[in-house]
Amino acid sequence: MSEAVLERPSAGFLPKWRWLSSEHPLPWLLPASALMIVFGIYPLLYALWLSLHKRNPVTRLNVFDPDYNWMKAFGDQRVWDAIATTFLYTGIALVIQLVLGLLIALLLDSDRKGYGVLRALMTLPLVVPPAVTGMMFLLMLDGSFGVLSRSLYAIGLLSPQYPILANSSTALAGVLLADIWQWTPFMVLIMLAGLRSLPKEPFEAAAIDGASSIQAFFKLTLPMMSKVIGIAVLIRGIDLFRVFDYVKVMTDSGPGTATETLTSYSGRIYFNGDFPYASTLSLITLILVIVASTLFMKIFRVKL
Repeated sequence: MSEAVLERPSAGFLPKWRWLSSEHPLPWLLPASALMIVFGIYPLLYALWLSLHKRNPVTRLNVFDPDYNWMKAFGDQRVWDAIATTFLYTGIALVIQLVLGLLIALLLDSDRKGYGVLRALMTLPLVVPPAVTGMMFLLMLDGSFGVLSRSLYAIGLLSPQYPILANSSTALAGVLLADIWQWTPFMVLIMLAGLRSLPKEPFEAAAIDGASSIQAFFKLTLPMMSKVIGIAVLIRGIDLFRVFDYVKVMTDSGPGTATETLTSYSGRIYFNGDFPYASTLSLITLILVIVASTLFMKIFRVKL
């Protein structure tokens, strides 16, 4: 035979190195798995190991004491207050961002000229670092020269004697304002994607039957958007539960502990040098997020 015969690897070579071929999933999973182990599993295990130790403030050494930090956390009233503030913050921000996101998405769901530019401009707050956003609203809500505070003074909704961020009854609202401004566009983008994916035939049939736009919204749009809304609420709720930047920059958990969330309290403990107790609070935050997310997915039948 004149034609050259292509050489093939030996039969013993293929089974040994087949896992390196593109047909095997392992080479594609290795980079992601390595990142997950380095940046996810290892810090979690290290935090768990730290939580089983007691910090000696004199020697600055960690002594093995498995139940010390956990019992301390359950008996710490500031932990319970921080948990209550965290749930309150998450619930209020989530409802407002969801409602505003859906309403704005309905307004922007159009192919008319100029709406594409408006949709692009909606993404601008998302590129601003949360710490910068917190500083910006800290200046705007300043009791002396803040533009938002002075506007509220002018229309009589706020008294100069009670600045927003210096008053325990309004400080949380000021922090929420920064969060809502920055992350409502995130909800708008998700709602817009969901609205654009809806089929047009049911709405055309409803219009022929004489259904109003409000009836079509509650009977068609909301039911068909339920999965999108559920996933958006789940993702945003997890992110809200671990809020830290706005609280740290704008109020530093004050006045007093009026705006202290669980993550800001654990951050304060960490910077004070009690790493085991801070790790314990971080694990409590993780447990609460997992429990709340699981219950939400079960109740509202959200599937990722």
